[in-house]
Amino acid sequence: MENSLNKAISLIRDVKDYPKKGIIFKDITPVLQDHGAFSTVIDRMADKLASIDFDYVAGIEARGFIIGSALAYKTGKGFIPIRKKGKLPYATISREYALEYGNATIEMHADAVRKGSRIVIVDDLLATGGTAKAASELVTEAGGIVKCMMFMIELEFLKGRAILGSNDVISLIKY
Repeated sequence: MENSLNKAISLIRDVKDYPKKGIIFKDITPVLQDHGAFSTVIDRMADKLASIDFDYVAGIEARGFIIGSALAYKTGKGFIPIRKKGKLPYATISREYALEYGNATIEMHADAVRKGSRIVIVDDLLATGGTAKAASELVTEAGGIVKCMMFMIELEFLKGRAILGSNDVISLIKY
């Protein structure tokens, strides 16, 4: 199993100066293209959730949709999309946040989370933590309980975990 995860790690490529100069983007598309590597990532993430009691996986656009929906399927849970502003067709709640390279806004359908629902928030990468924090605030505002936040990759040197408060944070791969 460790060799399979090492293969997935080896497929993650660095793209320099994307989306702007000075940023090194961790590109997971080669992992997504490799059935064995992608399956290993989803299986390992699902294993880490085995002891957590939750109702839904909330995935953050865009790569969090890919990982989150596969994880929801694997764990037999429903999926909640958290999208960029203006992309959802129904009444929404929103939260603005800072990225390491600018500002953005995410939204969720106002009725996506029932009061007391237990949510696992999923994204591909934890960097500065702004997106994940905003997603957590949306879930909480809607009456949900954030059980944990899960990431395929965590860039530990950016210390994003520190702004996520008391939320349990699970990362599969750390740089």
